[in-house]
Amino acid sequence: MTTTKEHTMTNPIPEEYKGGVPYLNVHDAKAAIDFYRRAFDADVRIEIPRQGGKIAHAEFRIGDAVFMLRDEYPEYRFRSPRTIGGTPVNLMVFVADVETFAERAIAAGARVIRPVEMQFHGDLQVELEDPFGHSWFFTSRVAHMDAAELQETASAVNL
Repeated sequence: MTTTKEHTMTNPIPEEYKGGVPYLNVHDAKAAIDFYRRAFDADVRIEIPRQGGKIAHAEFRIGDAVFMLRDEYPEYRFRSPRTIGGTPVNLMVFVADVETFAERAIAAGARVIRPVEMQFHGDLQVELEDPFGHSWFFTSRVAHMDAAELQETASAVNL
């Protein structure tokens, strides 16, 4: 076992993992990886297999956003949206052209929850559900608003 002192040159927070990194549990990781490549143009960086043809760990990027993924592990309480009957989490990723992005994702099998629409906060946004039960918001910033402008536009739509 090595100690922290022996790793003084290692950054304890790797640059590629700054901020939170969503870790998705899915019922079929191989199919999910294939879908994310086709639908979201995901760049899969790591795939670590486990026994039984399952995936123990995978990492992918959609643009600069990093995600991790694995097959369900019921024995560790890692359950997919399919197993628990939905998801309480929405994932949000900013993309350069949300309309083109949404068209590709829909053609690959994503289900439209809310179509591409301008939002009060200055973003053009779509909400999609992937075939594995995860909810995704893909967004392109159209207009930057400061806090006062956001409060004003939010008040106007009676949130």
